[in-house]
Amino acid sequence: MSDEPQPQPPGKQSGEQSGKGWAPRKSQAAAATKRPERTGWRRLLPTWRMVLGGFLIAAAVVIGGFFLGYHLVQIPAANALATQQANVYLYADGSVIARDGDVNRENVTLSQISEDARHAVLAAEDRDFYTESAIDPQAMVRAAWNTATGKGRQSGSTITQQYVKNYYLRQEQTVTRKVKEFFIAIKLDREQTKDQILEGYLNTSFFGRGAYGIQSAAHAYYGIDASELDAARAAYLAALVNAPSQYDVITHPENRDTVEDRWNYVLDGMVDEGWLSASERAGLKFPMPQRTTVSTSLSGQRGYIVNIVKNQLVQNDIVDEDTLDTGGYRITTTLHKDKQDAFVDAVNDKLMDRLDKENREVDTYVRAGGASIDVKTGKVVAMYNGIDYVKQYTPNATRRDFQVGSSFKPFVFTAAVENGSRTRDGRPITPNTIYDGTSERPVQGWPGDRYAPENEDHRDYGDITVREATDKSVNAVYAQMAVDVGPDKVRQTAIDLGLSENTPSLSDAGPSIALGVATASVLDMAEAYATLANHGKHGDYTMIEKVTQNGQDVDLPDRRTRQAVSRQAADTTTSVLRGVVENGTATAAQTAGRPAAGKTGTAEEDTAAWFAGYTPDLATVVAVMGQDPVTAGHKSLYGAMGLPRVNGGGAPAEIWGQYTREALEDVPVTAFNLRLQPGAWKTQPPPGDSSTGPSSSGDPDDDGGSGGSSEAPGGTETGDESTGQDEAEPPQGQTEGGTTGGETGDDSGTTTDGTGDGDANGDDDPGPGGLTGALIQNSRWD
Repeated sequence: MSDEPQPQPPGKQSGEQSGKGWAPRKSQAAAATKRPERTGWRRLLPTWRMVLGGFLIAAAVVIGGFFLGYHLVQIPAANALATQQANVYLYADGSVIARDGDVNRENVTLSQISEDARHAVLAAEDRDFYTESAIDPQAMVRAAWNTATGKGRQSGSTITQQYVKNYYLRQEQTVTRKVKEFFIAIKLDREQTKDQILEGYLNTSFFGRGAYGIQSAAHAYYGIDASELDAARAAYLAALVNAPSQYDVITHPENRDTVEDRWNYVLDGMVDEGWLSASERAGLKFPMPQRTTVSTSLSGQRGYIVNIVKNQLVQNDIVDEDTLDTGGYRITTTLHKDKQDAFVDAVNDKLMDRLDKENREVDTYVRAGGASIDVKTGKVVAMYNGIDYVKQYTPNATRRDFQVGSSFKPFVFTAAVENGSRTRDGRPITPNTIYDGTSERPVQGWPGDRYAPENEDHRDYGDITVREATDKSVNAVYAQMAVDVGPDKVRQTAIDLGLSENTPSLSDAGPSIALGVATASVLDMAEAYATLANHGKHGDYTMIEKVTQNGQDVDLPDRRTRQAVSRQAADTTTSVLRGVVENGTATAAQTAGRPAAGKTGTAEEDTAAWFAGYTPDLATVVAVMGQDPVTAGHKSLYGAMGLPRVNGGGAPAEIWGQYTREALEDVPVTAFNLRLQPGAWKTQPPPGDSSTGPSSSGDPDDDGGSGGSSEAPGGTETGDESTGQDEAEPPQGQTEGGTTGGETGDDSGTTTDGTGDGDANGDDDPGPGGLTGALIQNSRWD
């Protein structure tokens, strides 16, 4: 061996060997096992260590991101659009009048949605809804792939995710929104039941035609409630959710084949899931939606009704205005659709169709208002407010700016009987009391300024009974009667009957109160006349039958009735007003074809004409008004419809007759059942006449004992002034109420063979001289 020193490994000092003889051997072993370095393209591939490390890091990021997102994303408050609902206004039979609100939506509970409708939507959108989680990653990946590869934008969202998008988020297509939707859906699935989520989804989905929610959609396409949807129609609505605008086969008939394919897909899914039998499925035909459903906008009479009902809800503290504006109320009114339609038809037939607005400027001023109340219940069953809410905003049934004219006169007579009033010379005021009907005769006993009203056409009547003065609407008589009774008492009686105490020109009117200078509304007047028809019993009118919000009933105030005036006062007034229809200024109302009572009226300068009347069942008031369409100022109606003037016995009474006939078509004809004041049939001598026999002034054949005659149909005179008693009995052969014996009469109200005795005190306990029972009057005695 050579004595020369051995070479050392690079970087090693010779001293390293001393005491570490193993070091060189380890380096040699490592060098022997070292893998060769990768070259070329192999250098680009990650090692398995890199792959594993990257996977672990990614998993940590995903898991951490999930928990971070779950923690950070909270379930927000519902968006404003999702909570908005319409208030739905209904006729008494449940049919829709209108929907009021910016969003056409009416939330319903799941139980109010048919089972077929629920299953159809599940079959169309998420068949595993009740068994799977709130999200479906596989469906989301598939939808994303189909969208990316040009197969059309598709949604992989579950019903829960769609509900989250509809109710909590916006509709924009962004990653941020999808991430929020993902986490909210997971949380919502833990906090709400499947039924709650499905109910929310069905109430928030858009179905086209402006309808949000399945209830509004059922009305928009088929005119029915969601509870009435069968499998075929439910499947069509479920198909719409996929493409609401394009799948409306009425507006897009070119898509009919595509829509039917989707419809079949839904039905087949229902069969596959066991929700529909194959045999029933085979018998179904595609249910074409209605081309146009009943309009629920505010046009026509609908807008008037909605606003009047709103006011009643707020004014009666049923719902405050702010709460009502949030929507979601279902308000059932007392209005009857058939009667409402009949009212509109009558106004069109007897008034609007007779106007020539192109050739007669005055015809452009014509407006009409009407209201009809069930006598027994006080429910408003029909109204007429104008030709169209979107064209004439002011509701003519509730406005208080036109004088009621002589339709106020019955309140004067009612007040006279109610208060036992007497004339200036001490005679009791009854239907046969004689007054001086001279036109422009100064009113006696009035401490104020001289007041001498003129009669229509300046006609003088001389001595005339109250009954005939009512038939002919004699101003001179009623102005004097108002003073005899006392204007304050007349005013109070009008309020007791139903007029608002805030009626303009009702206070401090003096004798002119009798001529109807007050400007009560049509609806107020209908309420007052309904009180007369109901024998003096008054109850505030109502237009609201039921109110619910989200299925919960809202409390309504109890309706209270009271005896506003005595039955004698109301019934005696009715007996007088029957003559106005039979022989007076309102004979046109006879077209109703049943016993009726009423009074015409005309405002000063012919700016309004009224007829207020009633049957035993229905009280209805009609007014024709003149208003400038530009300035809104009151206008005279001279020359309207080509007539010299418009009065209550014309178009108003004609409208009343046609409407009443149609409205009561299916109601049996009934007679008035009246009890009159003591002495109602007793004749009186003219003022200053001290004769002891029956007085007679004018034609004794005139209605109501013209001039005081009370000649019976059979020619028998009754009443003896010499006795000084008030207990005169009705004429023989005249049944003022079927007491024992005798028949009551036919539908026309004429006596058939009445021979019963009557008594005239008018109390509930009949006594001598009283009249009670069903009033069946011959036209001569009406």
